[in-house]
Order: sequence, then C-alpha cells, then structure tokens
Amino acid sequence: MDDSPEIDWTRPKHTVRRPLLGITILLVEDSLYCSEAMRLLSIRSGARLRRADSVKSARRHLRIYRPDVMLVDIGLPDGSGLEIIREFSQKTSQLSPIIATSGNIGGNTRDDALKAGALFFIEKPIADLASFQQTLLAALPVEIKPLGFVPRLAGACVTPDVQALKDDLDHIDQLMNDCLAENDLSILTYVAQFLGSLGRDANSKRILQASDKLRVLAKDSTIPQEKVRREFQIIHDAVNNRMAQSGQVY
Repeated sequence: MDDSPEIDWTRPKHTVRRPLLGITILLVEDSLYCSEAMRLLSIRSGARLRRADSVKSARRHLRIYRPDVMLVDIGLPDGSGLEIIREFSQKTSQLSPIIATSGNIGGNTRDDALKAGALFFIEKPIADLASFQQTLLAALPVEIKPLGFVPRLAGACVTPDVQALKDDLDHIDQLMNDCLAENDLSILTYVAQFLGSLGRDANSKRILQASDKLRVLAKDSTIPQEKVRREFQIIHDAVNNRMAQSGQVY
C-alpha cells in the first residue's frame, strides 16, 4: 500500500488582488527594461513569468513546456516575433493564446500581428496593472479563466529599476562595436528599432529622437560613423541623467 501523500495538482485559487494566481506566462522579449516591468506586473498579479530573449530561445522553451499564455514582442534580435506567432498559433498541441506587443507601432504592426494569429495586440509601454490583468484574463481559455473577477477601472503603474535600462544600453553598446567594425547595416536597423521601443518604455523623448535618427541613418549604403556616435552619445547622456536622478551611480 502506498502511504505517500496525495498531490493536489489543481491550480491555486485566485484572489481579487492576484487574479492570475497559478497562471504561467512565457514572455518573448529582448529588452531587460521591458522584461522587468512585466516581471513586476506578473508578481503583483500572482502569475509565474518565464522569459525568452529571442526566436531561438522561445522555440527552445516551447519544446519543453506549454505556458498558459504567451506575450511576444515583434522586434527580436534573430528574427521577428511574427515567426513565433505564426508557428505556434497553428500547433494544436501547443495552442497557448498569444498576445503580441511592440514599441514600434508604425505601419501595419498591429494588423500583421493579428493576422499571424495573435489574439490581442498591446502597444508599449506596458506598465498599468489593470490593463495588464484585463488583457491577459481576456486571452485565457474558459477552462482556466478565473471566475468572478471584477476588472479595475484604473490600476497602479509599475516602474522598472533603472539598472535594467543601463543593462539594455550596455548590451546595445556591444552590438554597436560590431556594427561599426563590420559596417553592418542590419545591426544598426535592429538597434534603431530596439532603442525606439526602449525609449517608449522608459518614456524618454531624447532616446526616441535619437532612435529615429539612427533609423534614417540605417537606410544609407554605408554607416556614417560620426553621426551614429553622436546619437549614441545623446542616448548615453539620457541614461546617465536617469541614473543620477534615481541616485544610482553610472
């Protein structure tokens, strides 16, 4: 006779303050700053968050487990989040609802994400707790959707640690060293869209303006290095100021 205690595999019961208790989210996002915001929102909602920072990493995660819901950024370092959305929205064996996100909202970004199979599209920045909870709850299948949740009309906003902003910039610095050494316009194109999204997340007009100029420079046949360095100095100054205001040393 087996005397080992029975294991209750039922999900934890959600509460008013933590309506996503027991829900697992896979976040496909390359920015540490945005990921930190998502982590804070998930903690306050009761959800478990796992992160993949690229298309390749997302595929590796999804070979191992099935999340309850996926949040997929469109702009990724090794491809487009649309690849993940198309690929996994069509697999009945891994049919997790997908929510697309992007900080670069020009053109047909929203329409492309929905056509690829995303259930919803959220513009960055994503910081409002009520909006985050309501969108994820709307995406969940009926069998795991918490009952009786009354959505808030407005929610508190989370503020990521500014250290994550610095970490993002350090990562981009490394990419730009390769970009300038190899005159690689594809890297500059990715960096420009990354910084545009980061500028929205960090609510930084200076980063946004510099990223717009970098996007234009990426269309040249060769990289104008002095102009690129000038815009990067502006971005560094913006992050320096943000770090100083937070009391952290850069």
